[in-house]
Amino acid sequence: MPSLSTTSSAFTLLNPPQFSTTPKPLFFPSARPSSFPAQRHHLSMSTPARTPRAVSIEKEVLESERPDTFLRESDGGGNGAVSAGSVRARFEKMIREVQDRVCEAIQEVDGGGSFKEDVWSRPGGGGGISRVLQDGGVFEKAGVNVSVVYGVMPPEAYRAAKASAPDQKPGPVPFFAAGISSVLHPKNPFAPTLHFNYRYFETDAPKDTPGAPRQWWFGGGTDFTPSYIFEEDVKHFHSIQKAACDKFDPTFYPRFKKWCDDYFYIKHRGERRGLGGIFFDDLNDYDQEMLLSFATECANSVIPAYIPIIEKRRDTPFTEQHKAWQQLRRGRYVEFNLVYDRGTTFGLKTGGRIESILVSLPLTARWEYDHVPEEGSEEWKLLDACINPKEWLSE
Repeated sequence: MPSLSTTSSAFTLLNPPQFSTTPKPLFFPSARPSSFPAQRHHLSMSTPARTPRAVSIEKEVLESERPDTFLRESDGGGNGAVSAGSVRARFEKMIREVQDRVCEAIQEVDGGGSFKEDVWSRPGGGGGISRVLQDGGVFEKAGVNVSVVYGVMPPEAYRAAKASAPDQKPGPVPFFAAGISSVLHPKNPFAPTLHFNYRYFETDAPKDTPGAPRQWWFGGGTDFTPSYIFEEDVKHFHSIQKAACDKFDPTFYPRFKKWCDDYFYIKHRGERRGLGGIFFDDLNDYDQEMLLSFATECANSVIPAYIPIIEKRRDTPFTEQHKAWQQLRRGRYVEFNLVYDRGTTFGLKTGGRIESILVSLPLTARWEYDHVPEEGSEEWKLLDACINPKEWLSE
Protein backbone atom coordinates (compact mmCIF):
# COMPACT_ATOMS: atom_id res chain seq x y z
CA MET A 1 0.00 0.00 0.00
CA PRO A 2 1.37 3.43 -0.81
CA SER A 3 2.93 5.61 1.76
CA LEU A 4 2.56 8.27 -0.87
CA SER A 5 5.61 10.41 -1.19
CA THR A 6 6.20 10.11 2.51
CA THR A 7 7.99 6.75 2.38
CA SER A 8 7.18 3.38 3.41
CA SER A 9 7.01 2.35 4.51
CA ALA A 10 -0.09 7.49 4.71
CA PHE A 11 -3.36 10.57 16.66
CA THR A 12 -4.47 12.34 22.28
CA LEU A 13 -1.71 10.22 23.74
CA LEU A 14 -2.73 7.19 25.77
CA ASN A 15 -0.78 7.00 29.04
CA PRO A 16 2.07 9.13 27.70
CA PRO A 17 5.53 8.59 29.21
CA GLN A 18 6.73 11.10 31.77
CA PHE A 19 9.18 13.57 30.29
CA SER A 20 11.23 16.32 31.87
CA THR A 21 9.21 19.25 33.10
CA THR A 22 11.53 21.58 31.21
CA PRO A 23 11.75 20.10 27.72
CA LYS A 24 14.05 21.64 25.15
CA PRO A 25 12.18 23.61 22.49
CA LEU A 26 11.85 21.86 19.16
CA PHE A 27 13.92 23.36 16.39
CA PHE A 28 13.08 22.88 12.75
CA PRO A 29 15.40 24.88 10.47
CA SER A 30 13.49 26.85 7.83
CA ALA A 31 10.27 26.65 9.83
CA ARG A 32 8.92 27.63 13.23
CA PRO A 33 8.98 24.97 15.97
CA SER A 34 5.80 22.93 15.92
CA SER A 35 5.56 23.25 19.70
CA PHE A 36 4.89 26.98 19.39
CA PRO A 37 1.94 28.73 17.74
CA ALA A 38 2.80 29.55 14.15
CA GLN A 39 1.25 31.85 11.62
CA ARG A 40 0.44 29.43 8.86
CA HIS A 41 -0.35 30.53 5.35
CA HIS A 42 -2.77 28.86 2.99
CA LEU A 43 -1.29 27.78 -0.31
CA SER A 44 -3.40 29.04 -3.16
CA MET A 45 -4.92 25.93 -4.67
CA SER A 46 -8.40 27.11 -5.49
CA THR A 47 -8.00 26.82 -9.26
CA PRO A 48 -9.42 23.50 -10.43
CA ALA A 49 -6.63 21.19 -11.46
CA ARG A 50 -6.35 20.65 -15.20
CA THR A 51 -6.23 17.10 -16.47
CA PRO A 52 -2.58 16.12 -16.08
CA ARG A 53 -0.78 15.23 -19.27
CA ALA A 54 1.76 12.98 -17.59
CA VAL A 55 0.74 9.93 -15.62
CA SER A 56 2.58 10.96 -12.47
CA ILE A 57 2.51 13.26 -9.47
CA GLU A 58 3.70 16.71 -10.42
CA LYS A 59 7.13 17.62 -9.07
CA GLU A 60 7.30 19.34 -5.73
CA VAL A 61 8.17 22.95 -4.96
CA LEU A 62 9.87 23.79 -1.67
CA GLU A 63 7.95 26.26 0.49
CA SER A 64 9.17 28.58 3.25
CA GLU A 65 6.04 28.28 5.40
CA ARG A 66 3.85 25.45 6.63
CA PRO A 67 0.31 25.99 5.29
CA ASP A 68 -2.83 25.48 7.34
CA THR A 69 -3.78 22.71 4.92
CA PHE A 70 -2.55 21.05 1.76
CA LEU A 71 -6.11 20.30 0.65
CA ARG A 72 -7.78 21.95 -2.31
CA GLU A 73 -10.59 24.27 -1.28
CA SER A 74 -13.18 21.83 -2.59
CA ASP A 75 -11.89 19.25 -0.08
CA GLY A 76 -11.94 21.50 2.98
CA GLY A 77 -8.90 23.68 2.36
CA GLY A 78 -8.98 27.47 2.61
CA ASN A 79 -12.50 28.70 3.27
CA GLY A 80 -14.17 25.46 2.26
CA ALA A 81 -16.08 25.22 5.52
CA VAL A 82 -18.70 22.95 3.98
CA SER A 83 -16.04 20.28 3.43
CA ALA A 84 -14.05 20.93 6.62
CA GLY A 85 -15.62 17.88 8.23
CA SER A 86 -14.75 15.61 5.32
CA VAL A 87 -12.70 12.49 5.89
CA ARG A 88 -9.92 14.04 3.82
CA ALA A 89 -9.78 17.14 6.02
CA ARG A 90 -9.98 15.27 9.32
CA PHE A 91 -7.37 12.73 8.27
CA GLU A 92 -4.95 15.50 7.31
CA LYS A 93 -5.53 17.21 10.65
CA MET A 94 -4.87 13.96 12.49
CA ILE A 95 -1.62 13.07 10.73
CA ARG A 96 -0.19 16.55 11.16
CA GLU A 97 -0.96 16.55 14.87
CA VAL A 98 0.63 13.12 15.21
CA GLN A 99 3.73 14.27 13.35
CA ASP A 100 4.13 17.14 15.82
CA ARG A 101 3.71 14.90 18.86
CA VAL A 102 5.99 12.12 17.66
CA CYS A 103 8.74 14.59 16.69
CA GLU A 104 8.49 16.24 20.08
CA ALA A 105 8.73 12.88 21.88
CA ILE A 106 11.66 11.70 19.75
CA GLN A 107 13.57 14.93 20.15
CA GLU A 108 12.98 14.90 23.90
CA VAL A 109 14.27 11.34 24.36
CA ASP A 110 17.18 11.93 21.96
CA GLY A 111 18.50 14.80 24.04
CA GLY A 112 20.94 16.11 21.45
CA GLY A 113 19.59 16.14 17.92
CA SER A 114 17.00 18.31 16.19
CA PHE A 115 14.75 17.76 13.22
CA LYS A 116 15.40 19.36 9.87
CA GLU A 117 12.13 20.22 8.17
CA ASP A 118 11.28 20.57 4.48
CA VAL A 119 7.85 21.83 3.44
CA TRP A 120 6.88 21.18 -0.16
CA SER A 121 3.85 21.58 -2.39
CA ARG A 122 2.76 20.44 -5.83
CA PRO A 123 1.35 22.70 -8.56
CA GLY A 124 -1.71 20.49 -9.07
CA GLY A 125 -2.57 20.46 -5.37
CA GLY A 126 -1.23 18.89 -2.23
CA GLY A 127 2.13 18.76 -0.57
CA GLY A 128 3.87 17.54 2.52
CA ILE A 129 6.20 18.06 5.46
CA SER A 130 9.35 15.97 5.79
CA ARG A 131 11.25 15.95 9.09
CA VAL A 132 14.52 14.11 9.65
CA LEU A 133 16.84 13.92 12.66
CA GLN A 134 20.30 12.51 11.92
CA ASP A 135 23.29 11.70 14.13
CA GLY A 136 21.50 12.58 17.33
CA GLY A 137 22.30 11.52 20.86
CA VAL A 138 20.12 8.39 20.69
CA PHE A 139 18.97 8.13 17.09
CA GLU A 140 21.17 7.49 14.10
CA LYS A 141 18.28 8.54 11.88
CA ALA A 142 14.64 9.36 12.57
CA GLY A 143 12.23 10.39 9.83
CA VAL A 144 8.62 11.48 10.37
CA ASN A 145 6.86 12.55 7.18
CA VAL A 146 3.34 13.56 6.18
CA SER A 147 1.95 14.11 2.72
CA VAL A 148 -1.37 15.03 1.15
CA VAL A 149 -1.14 14.33 -2.55
CA TYR A 150 -3.29 14.62 -5.65
CA GLY A 151 -2.16 12.99 -8.85
CA VAL A 152 -2.69 10.48 -11.60
CA MET A 153 -1.40 6.94 -11.27
CA PRO A 154 -0.01 5.05 -14.20
CA PRO A 155 -1.41 1.50 -14.37
CA GLU A 156 1.65 -0.09 -12.73
CA ALA A 157 1.40 2.32 -9.78
CA TYR A 158 -2.26 1.43 -9.27
CA ARG A 159 -1.27 -2.21 -8.95
CA ALA A 160 1.50 -1.25 -6.51
CA ALA A 161 -0.95 0.85 -4.48
CA LYS A 162 -3.64 -1.80 -4.23
CA ALA A 163 -2.95 -5.17 -2.66
CA SER A 164 -5.99 -6.66 -4.42
CA ALA A 165 -5.65 -4.89 -7.75
CA PRO A 166 -7.97 -6.20 -10.48
CA ASP A 167 -6.73 -8.49 -13.20
CA GLN A 168 -7.91 -6.03 -15.83
CA LYS A 169 -5.24 -3.44 -16.52
CA PRO A 170 -6.60 0.05 -15.71
CA GLY A 171 -5.87 3.22 -17.60
CA PRO A 172 -4.44 6.29 -15.82
CA VAL A 173 -6.25 6.72 -12.50
CA PRO A 174 -6.71 10.09 -10.72
CA PHE A 175 -6.22 9.72 -6.97
CA PHE A 176 -6.02 11.42 -3.59
CA ALA A 177 -3.73 10.06 -0.89
CA ALA A 178 -2.80 11.30 2.58
CA GLY A 179 -0.57 9.66 5.14
CA ILE A 180 2.04 9.75 7.83
CA SER A 181 5.06 7.50 7.70
CA SER A 182 7.98 7.17 10.09
CA VAL A 183 11.07 5.03 10.57
CA LEU A 184 13.18 5.41 13.70
CA HIS A 185 16.69 3.89 13.76
CA PRO A 186 18.46 4.13 17.16
CA LYS A 187 22.23 3.92 17.52
CA ASN A 188 22.31 1.35 20.33
CA PRO A 189 21.96 -2.23 18.98
CA PHE A 190 19.81 -3.14 22.00
CA ALA A 191 17.28 -0.40 21.13
CA PRO A 192 14.77 -1.46 18.45
CA THR A 193 13.94 0.18 15.16
CA LEU A 194 10.30 1.19 14.75
CA HIS A 195 8.23 1.83 11.64
CA PHE A 196 4.69 3.14 11.49
CA ASN A 197 2.53 4.31 8.63
CA TYR A 198 -1.15 5.30 8.48
CA ARG A 199 -2.83 6.44 5.29
CA TYR A 200 -6.10 7.19 3.54
CA PHE A 201 -6.52 6.71 -0.19
CA GLU A 202 -9.21 7.52 -2.74
CA THR A 203 -9.36 6.91 -6.45
CA ASP A 204 -11.25 9.48 -8.49
CA ALA A 205 -11.54 7.37 -11.60
CA PRO A 206 -14.69 7.73 -13.74
CA LYS A 207 -17.06 4.85 -13.25
CA ASP A 208 -16.28 3.49 -16.69
CA THR A 209 -12.50 3.38 -16.21
CA PRO A 210 -11.48 -0.24 -16.93
CA GLY A 211 -10.08 -2.10 -13.95
CA ALA A 212 -10.10 0.85 -11.54
CA PRO A 213 -13.45 1.41 -9.82
CA ARG A 214 -13.99 4.52 -7.73
CA GLN A 215 -13.25 3.65 -4.13
CA TRP A 216 -11.61 4.59 -0.82
CA TRP A 217 -9.60 2.63 1.69
CA PHE A 218 -7.43 2.90 4.80
CA GLY A 219 -4.11 1.21 5.38
CA GLY A 220 -1.24 1.19 7.80
CA GLY A 221 0.38 -0.41 10.77
CA THR A 222 3.16 -0.26 13.33
CA ASP A 223 5.96 -2.82 13.40
CA PHE A 224 8.89 -3.58 15.67
CA THR A 225 12.40 -4.49 14.46
CA PRO A 226 14.92 -5.19 17.22
CA SER A 227 18.38 -6.68 16.71
CA TYR A 228 18.19 -8.47 20.07
CA ILE A 229 15.16 -9.94 21.83
CA PHE A 230 14.05 -8.68 25.23
CA GLU A 231 10.77 -10.51 25.68
CA GLU A 232 9.35 -7.92 28.05
CA ASP A 233 9.90 -5.25 25.36
CA VAL A 234 8.28 -7.32 22.61
CA LYS A 235 5.31 -8.17 24.81
CA HIS A 236 4.90 -4.55 25.85
CA PHE A 237 4.90 -3.43 22.23
CA HIS A 238 2.40 -6.09 21.11
CA SER A 239 0.12 -5.49 24.11
CA ILE A 240 -0.25 -1.83 23.12
CA GLN A 241 -1.13 -2.85 19.55
CA LYS A 242 -3.67 -5.37 20.81
CA ALA A 243 -5.27 -2.84 23.18
CA ALA A 244 -5.76 -0.40 20.29
CA CYS A 245 -7.29 -3.09 18.11
CA ASP A 246 -9.56 -4.51 20.82
CA LYS A 247 -11.33 -1.18 21.24
CA PHE A 248 -12.85 -1.74 17.81
CA ASP A 249 -12.95 -5.46 17.05
CA PRO A 250 -11.41 -8.38 18.97
CA THR A 251 -10.55 -10.07 15.67
CA PHE A 252 -8.39 -7.16 14.52
CA TYR A 253 -5.23 -7.94 16.46
CA PRO A 254 -4.82 -11.61 15.47
CA ARG A 255 -5.83 -10.79 11.90
CA PHE A 256 -3.55 -7.78 11.50
CA LYS A 257 -0.70 -9.39 13.44
CA LYS A 258 -0.62 -12.27 10.95
CA TRP A 259 -0.95 -9.80 8.07
CA CYS A 260 2.08 -7.96 9.42
CA ASP A 261 4.12 -11.17 9.67
CA ASP A 262 3.16 -12.07 6.10
CA TYR A 263 3.72 -8.61 4.61
CA PHE A 264 7.20 -7.99 6.03
CA TYR A 265 8.51 -11.27 4.64
CA ILE A 266 11.83 -11.14 2.79
CA LYS A 267 11.19 -13.88 0.25
CA HIS A 268 14.74 -14.31 -0.96
CA ARG A 269 15.92 -14.74 2.66
CA GLY A 270 13.03 -16.81 3.95
CA GLU A 271 12.65 -14.59 7.01
CA ARG A 272 10.68 -11.62 8.32
CA ARG A 273 12.16 -8.16 8.63
CA GLY A 274 11.48 -8.05 12.36
CA LEU A 275 9.15 -9.22 15.13
CA GLY A 276 5.93 -7.88 13.69
CA GLY A 277 3.16 -5.75 15.05
CA ILE A 278 0.02 -4.93 13.08
CA PHE A 279 -0.54 -4.22 9.40
CA PHE A 280 -3.69 -3.73 7.33
CA ASP A 281 -4.41 -2.61 3.80
CA ASP A 282 -7.31 -1.91 1.44
CA LEU A 283 -9.56 -1.67 4.50
CA ASN A 284 -13.00 -0.44 3.48
CA ASP A 285 -15.37 -3.20 4.57
CA TYR A 286 -16.33 -1.35 7.76
CA ASP A 287 -17.98 2.01 8.39
CA GLN A 288 -15.74 4.83 7.19
CA GLU A 289 -16.05 6.76 10.46
CA MET A 290 -15.12 3.68 12.45
CA LEU A 291 -12.01 3.11 10.34
CA LEU A 292 -10.97 6.75 10.70
CA SER A 293 -11.24 6.38 14.48
CA PHE A 294 -9.34 3.10 14.36
CA ALA A 295 -6.45 4.59 12.35
CA THR A 296 -6.35 7.49 14.83
CA GLU A 297 -6.25 5.13 17.82
CA CYS A 298 -3.42 3.10 16.29
CA ALA A 299 -1.41 6.23 15.55
CA ASN A 300 -1.98 7.50 19.09
CA SER A 301 -0.47 4.24 20.36
CA VAL A 302 2.94 4.79 18.79
CA ILE A 303 4.50 6.83 21.60
CA PRO A 304 3.39 4.68 24.58
CA ALA A 305 4.39 1.53 22.67
CA TYR A 306 7.90 2.71 21.79
CA ILE A 307 9.30 5.52 23.92
CA PRO A 308 9.41 3.54 27.23
CA ILE A 309 11.50 0.86 25.47
CA ILE A 310 13.93 3.43 24.08
CA GLU A 311 14.31 5.02 27.51
CA LYS A 312 15.11 1.59 28.94
CA ARG A 313 17.62 0.46 26.27
CA ARG A 314 19.31 3.58 24.90
CA ASP A 315 22.28 3.44 27.33
CA THR A 316 22.78 -0.33 27.48
CA PRO A 317 26.51 -1.14 27.08
CA PHE A 318 27.37 -2.99 23.86
CA THR A 319 30.37 -4.41 22.02
CA GLU A 320 31.59 -4.20 18.42
CA GLN A 321 30.06 -7.64 17.85
CA HIS A 322 26.64 -6.37 18.92
CA LYS A 323 27.00 -3.38 16.59
CA ALA A 324 28.05 -5.60 13.67
CA TRP A 325 24.94 -7.75 14.13
CA GLN A 326 22.74 -4.65 14.20
CA GLN A 327 24.30 -3.57 10.91
CA LEU A 328 23.57 -6.96 9.34
CA ARG A 329 19.93 -6.68 10.41
CA ARG A 330 19.86 -3.15 8.99
CA GLY A 331 20.92 -4.73 5.70
CA ARG A 332 17.79 -6.88 5.82
CA TYR A 333 15.78 -3.71 6.41
CA VAL A 334 17.23 -2.15 3.28
CA GLU A 335 16.58 -5.29 1.23
CA PHE A 336 12.91 -5.41 2.15
CA ASN A 337 12.27 -1.73 1.57
CA LEU A 338 13.93 -1.58 -1.85
CA VAL A 339 12.76 -4.93 -3.18
CA TYR A 340 9.30 -5.59 -1.73
CA ASP A 341 7.73 -2.57 -0.05
CA ARG A 342 4.71 -1.33 -2.00
CA GLY A 343 5.01 2.18 -0.58
CA THR A 344 8.51 2.58 -1.95
CA THR A 345 7.44 1.11 -5.30
CA PHE A 346 4.43 3.43 -5.49
CA GLY A 347 6.50 6.51 -4.71
CA LEU A 348 9.18 5.69 -7.27
CA LYS A 349 6.63 4.90 -10.01
CA THR A 350 4.68 8.12 -9.49
CA GLY A 351 7.63 10.49 -9.39
CA GLY A 352 7.40 11.03 -5.64
CA ARG A 353 9.86 13.06 -3.62
CA ILE A 354 12.93 10.82 -3.54
CA GLU A 355 14.37 12.19 -0.26
CA SER A 356 11.09 11.37 1.46
CA ILE A 357 10.70 7.97 -0.16
CA LEU A 358 14.16 6.79 0.89
CA VAL A 359 14.21 8.39 4.34
CA SER A 360 13.34 4.96 5.77
CA LEU A 361 16.81 3.65 4.99
CA PRO A 362 19.37 3.67 7.82
CA LEU A 363 22.56 5.72 7.58
CA THR A 364 24.65 2.57 7.82
CA ALA A 365 24.15 -1.14 7.05
CA ARG A 366 26.31 -4.19 6.48
CA TRP A 367 26.41 -7.29 4.30
CA GLU A 368 28.71 -10.24 4.97
CA TYR A 369 29.14 -13.25 2.74
CA ASP A 370 27.33 -16.34 4.06
CA HIS A 371 26.98 -15.06 7.61
CA VAL A 372 25.30 -17.58 9.94
CA PRO A 373 24.99 -16.85 13.70
CA GLU A 374 26.08 -19.51 16.14
CA GLU A 375 23.17 -21.76 17.12
CA GLY A 376 21.83 -20.90 20.56
CA SER A 377 23.36 -17.41 20.56
CA GLU A 378 21.30 -14.27 21.13
CA GLU A 379 21.73 -13.43 17.44
CA TRP A 380 20.47 -16.89 16.48
CA LYS A 381 17.40 -16.44 18.71
CA LEU A 382 16.49 -13.24 16.86
CA LEU A 383 16.93 -14.87 13.47
CA ASP A 384 14.86 -17.88 14.56
CA ALA A 385 12.02 -15.58 15.64
CA CYS A 386 12.17 -13.83 12.25
CA ILE A 387 11.96 -17.19 10.46
CA ASN A 388 9.30 -18.64 12.79
CA PRO A 389 6.93 -15.87 13.97
CA LYS A 390 5.72 -16.20 17.55
CA GLU A 391 2.47 -15.39 19.33
CA TRP A 392 4.13 -13.15 21.88
CA LEU A 393 1.04 -12.50 23.99
CA SER A 394 0.12 -16.16 24.43
CA GLU A 395 3.54 -17.34 25.64
